[in-house]
Amino acid sequence: MSDHLAGQTRRSVNNPLPRPGMRLGHYPEHNPARRSCLERICGTAAGLISRCNPFQRLPLQRFLQQANALGNTLQHESDRELKERISMLRRQLHCGGLVMPHTAMAFALVREAARRTIGLSHYDVQLMGGWAMLHGRIAEMETGEGKTLAATLPAATAALAGIPVHVITVNDYLVKRDAEQMQPVFNWLGLSVGHVTGKTDAEARRKAYACDITYCSNKQLAFDYLHDRIMMRNAPGKLAREVAGLHAQDTGADRLLLRGLCFAIVDEADSVLIDEAGTPLVISRPSTGTENASRARVYRQALALAGDLAPGRDYVLDPLDRRVTLTAAGRLALASMVTESGDDWRLERRRDEWVTQALAATHLYHRDREYLVQDGQVRIIDDHTGRVMADRNWSRGLHQMIEVKEGCDISTATETLARISYQRFFSRYLRLSGMTGTATEAATELHASYGLQVLRIPTHRPSRLTPGVDRIHPATAEKWMAVARRARELHRQGRPVLIGTRSVEDSEHISRLLTAQQLEHQVLNARQDSGEAELVRHAGHAGRITVATNMAGRGTDIPLAPGVAAADGLHVIAVERNATRQVDRQLFGRCARQGDPGSFESILSLEDELPTRYLSKRFQRLAVMWLSRPTPATRWMCLALLRYCQARSEKMQRAQRRELEKMEEYLGTVLAFTGRTD
Repeated sequence: MSDHLAGQTRRSVNNPLPRPGMRLGHYPEHNPARRSCLERICGTAAGLISRCNPFQRLPLQRFLQQANALGNTLQHESDRELKERISMLRRQLHCGGLVMPHTAMAFALVREAARRTIGLSHYDVQLMGGWAMLHGRIAEMETGEGKTLAATLPAATAALAGIPVHVITVNDYLVKRDAEQMQPVFNWLGLSVGHVTGKTDAEARRKAYACDITYCSNKQLAFDYLHDRIMMRNAPGKLAREVAGLHAQDTGADRLLLRGLCFAIVDEADSVLIDEAGTPLVISRPSTGTENASRARVYRQALALAGDLAPGRDYVLDPLDRRVTLTAAGRLALASMVTESGDDWRLERRRDEWVTQALAATHLYHRDREYLVQDGQVRIIDDHTGRVMADRNWSRGLHQMIEVKEGCDISTATETLARISYQRFFSRYLRLSGMTGTATEAATELHASYGLQVLRIPTHRPSRLTPGVDRIHPATAEKWMAVARRARELHRQGRPVLIGTRSVEDSEHISRLLTAQQLEHQVLNARQDSGEAELVRHAGHAGRITVATNMAGRGTDIPLAPGVAAADGLHVIAVERNATRQVDRQLFGRCARQGDPGSFESILSLEDELPTRYLSKRFQRLAVMWLSRPTPATRWMCLALLRYCQARSEKMQRAQRRELEKMEEYLGTVLAFTGRTD
């Protein structure tokens, strides 16, 4: 063995690759320690510094030179010669680790495999994104830059080194599509590929996770991990399992789904790691408590009592946190109203909680905004994606209270078996990376929560995205009429139009206005999400008008039909500022992909949700006065007010995620004597 390879082998021994084995165990995962306040501050500061670090890309140039030089050589070799190179590379990666000479060769081989199997060859910018992901970073690549193909580079390289790889995305459609499209590349390299969706049974899941590379959604993966935690809760300790494994004894490992948390590549990383991180994932089972009939009676009584209380005097609503607080007068009034309501209402704490939830269900949760009613069931709508979350319920009786309010059958109450937050789950990966088109806004939080740096990757072709002029109207009715007029104008020009809304209610309202003007259009929201990808793919046809919730079809390209590029491409209209800037950027990124032309604009109102929630009445009146005397200065001031509202929304969501993280740490500490809570 040469001195060079010996040195690499010693480094590999000192810093073992994140894979199952005797060193890290047969179910390896990281157990993050509770971080102090100082560590969090340092993480935030490091995230700020990493955003403007001019030296991040320095190693990339040398890496690209090596990979491109090797790629030019490989093009002239036969399949048999390349297979021999792959076999040799496996041994080098296993012994020497993910050092630059080996990873450059791996990237060159993956690129050549893609060219020979699916007819696609990675661009240099995709190699840069793959390098960033392989080294545990978030690659910020503009929409349309081929992130799915770029992910094959780090996935295949890690898999060749014996590291189990999870490629994680946001929904089952993308899981199946990406796995099937990229499978020929991996198979040519001698790697196995599996995928997990909501329809995959337990045995098929186990086989999929046993593959070298597994495509799965964040939700399915996290719940499968919780399933494993439940299975291991009463199993022998880690050391005992490893010793039993040496003697081929039954350790229960054959009943586990995963092989540990080794290496994850998270697609749409901002959505998975940030936007969805405010909701804990819970595995529960039906409780053996009160029967549905008696609970329905209690919930109906609570809703009736809530209707008799006066706002301001008896209770205070906080729409920002979706919280209801009973006043002292309200508690006294409630106590006097329940004297003949039965024994269920004698306990003050339980009584107050029931009525508080009834007030929240009545005033803070609205049909077609926070939830839908489908087939007699209440379905939660994800605030960030606009999609239905069919398998999720609100806790502490709120879901059942809304079911009674809507006249639905009450679902069975549940008790928690295991729970985990996305922050806690993804922090357990030995190596974590990701890719997205919008990570800059969340770079600080990504570093503070996960230790992930963001590396911005240049575009393959110069961007041809044209921003339009944002327009603000005093009232919502004026805004909707302006949106309909603008859609008709663009339709006559032969340009496709995508109108992005925040809720099902808004998408159906603009649909009615377009129908009244005899404008043919397609609607895509949580109520009609079955053909999501197909509708989005046709949104680039000439004169097509598509109304969609903002995140609908994310991850699916909108190809322009012939002649559309000459007409300036797809035009995106945002009808409301979203809760975060990154969601706005995601919507605008639906156009001008891969060097195509495109444009966007916002048509807003001072009666939209953000200004209504975050601006005082005084500032709302002031903004209306400014708009009555339109000048560039008054328009700029109104836009500044909307940006202030968005900043407050972002701050509140960060606080909610931090509170959830602290709660998870608290549960882990307080309940440690009972075993782990996940």
